[in-house]
Amino acid sequence: MPSTQFSRTGKWLLRSPPVEWAIMQLREMLIGALRQGPIPQHVAFVMDGNRRYARKSHIETVEGHNLGFEALARILEVCYKSGVKVVTIYAFSIENFKRSKYEVDSLMEMAMVKLQQLLQHGALLERYGACIKVLGQRELIKPDLRAAIDRAEKSTATNKKATLNVCFPYTSRDEITTAIKSTIAEYSSPISNSTLAPQNPLSQLSITPTPQSPSLSSTESESLSSGSSSTTLSPDTSHLHENGTSNSEGFYYLDPETITSESIAAHLFTAGTPPLDLLIRTSGVERLSDFMLWQCHEKTDIVFLECLWPDFDLWGFLPVLVEWQWRKRKGIKEGAFGVVQPDVIERSTQVR
Repeated sequence: MPSTQFSRTGKWLLRSPPVEWAIMQLREMLIGALRQGPIPQHVAFVMDGNRRYARKSHIETVEGHNLGFEALARILEVCYKSGVKVVTIYAFSIENFKRSKYEVDSLMEMAMVKLQQLLQHGALLERYGACIKVLGQRELIKPDLRAAIDRAEKSTATNKKATLNVCFPYTSRDEITTAIKSTIAEYSSPISNSTLAPQNPLSQLSITPTPQSPSLSSTESESLSSGSSSTTLSPDTSHLHENGTSNSEGFYYLDPETITSESIAAHLFTAGTPPLDLLIRTSGVERLSDFMLWQCHEKTDIVFLECLWPDFDLWGFLPVLVEWQWRKRKGIKEGAFGVVQPDVIERSTQVR
């Protein structure tokens, strides 16, 4: 009984205006301190643990997801205020369609509600100039949800300072497959040489006949005139085929041998975004679950936290950012055999 009373008193004190003001000031001071060091430009989150939080707290599953959205809003504000440019979240996997129809329909309905809630927090997105981009296979979802997604993207399209990528419905294998297909289509499409050849200034010159010299015969004059005309009017087009092939119809094809990892990356859903600096997954599960497999490179820090997503806030995020800054200053450590390895960090601290 005394412990219960103490817990209630503690909660009451934390919610009192003076304490809330002091916590807010401390929060702003900590975020300001973070901005003095290097800041990850691209952070991704696997928001795991909403259902387990609901079971642990003896509340409805939907309420657990709602609390998870509130946690997302808190983390977005911390990210954008700290200087993070791109936040990518794993909202819905294509693999989830393998569940029962009832559960899939419930998840779609929940996605609609979350999207509406996200738009209701438009002040947050407007304040930091953040736009929404939904990445994934939209043809797999219902038309009314696609329309809601289009409205969300259109309403924030003018925001250019930051980005919120919502992966829905998404898997990394599907993203990579789509990118490869798009790359093949690009390299298989014929391009007219006229669109690639630079203008030859000689081709635009008007040729004025030169009076024949009396010392030249008519045959020599015709030969010289013919040779001059052919030399002047035949531009060199050999440079058009240095990196490709052409056919007799005058179309140019990009050379498949020139395809690189950058060529494929240019067709990913995340094309044009900064490299992934930090990936965080909550709930203690230590796997990527087919999320951002291509984007996780040798300099990406992968952090697994024990806390459930609705519990995640500044006090759980702050140690991760401070440690990332420390590792950034120290430089990337070399792994075995002198090869730089992705940094995987496990944190067991519970966030309360």
